[in-house]
Amino acid sequence: MINPAKLEEIAKQITSNMPQGVKNLADTLEGKTKQVLQNKLAEMDFVSREEFDVQSQVLIRTREKLTELEAKVSLLEQQLSAKTDAE
Repeated sequence: MINPAKLEEIAKQITSNMPQGVKNLADTLEGKTKQVLQNKLAEMDFVSREEFDVQSQVLIRTREKLTELEAKVSLLEQQLSAKTDAE
C-alpha cells in the first residue's frame, strides 16, 4: 500500500511550488486529492505491510500449534489402541 505520509509529502511539494494566488485553491485541492486517493486505495482492499507481517506470524504460530495438537492426538490414539488391544 502506498504510504499516506509519502502522499502527503508529494502533495506539499506540489503546493509549495504554486504561485501564492493559487495556494488557497491548492490547499483545497490537496485535501480533496488525499481524500480521493485514500478512498480509492481503501476500496482496493490492500493491507499494510505491518498487518501482513502480523498475520504471517499468527499463521506460523497456528501451524505450530496444529502440529503439536496432531502429535498429541496421534499419541492418544496409539495409547487408546494399545489399551483396547490389551483388554
